[in-house]
Amino acid sequence: MGAVVGTLTMQTKQRRPSRDNIDDELEMTTVCHRPEGLEQLEAQTNFSKQELQILYRGFKNECPSGVVNEETFKHIYAQFFPHGDASMYAHYLFNAFDTTNNGSIKFKDFVVGLSTLLRGTLREKLEWTFHLYDINRDGYINREEMTEIVRAIYDMMGKYTYPALKGDIPKQHVDAFFQKMDKNKDGVVTLEEFVIACQEDETMMRSMQLFENVM
Repeated sequence: MGAVVGTLTMQTKQRRPSRDNIDDELEMTTVCHRPEGLEQLEAQTNFSKQELQILYRGFKNECPSGVVNEETFKHIYAQFFPHGDASMYAHYLFNAFDTTNNGSIKFKDFVVGLSTLLRGTLREKLEWTFHLYDINRDGYINREEMTEIVRAIYDMMGKYTYPALKGDIPKQHVDAFFQKMDKNKDGVVTLEEFVIACQEDETMMRSMQLFENVM
């Protein structure tokens, strides 16, 4: 959904006729299945009404039906990483946005998550990142889950970004992360352990939030 996010940078240059804004607002009410539509999204996110309108235009252009399934999401995402394989990372990212587990992302799901990533507090961003890594959603991150995400990121970035990447590099990174995060050495990382470790280690925080740079 990088093209959708990119539209935010153009907001000060774009001016639409008021009739278009009214049409967008009416369509958003239908897509979100809520009578409040735009006003409710403005209250639930850190975006202004104008920013939401711009984001919705981009979302509607890429997803005319108002919802996006996983295959479409992967197809869109792959276009931004032609030198790598973004399919697995897109899969995990899709699941993080699909908070209702119904196999599709509505505009509301997308924009609420995006608001957290771009405008949320540090705590909110870390919590969102934790849930991305918590693949089975049991409230913990184990080594296998973290390895899957890290490997997916490397696969997505491709050989041109990591020319000397060896097969055991993701595991080495995960071992280093766990050594710092798993304070009680029980083999899993809780949300609080995750947040505290990232707040204490700037390098780790940058590594764990790498996905923000590939949104």
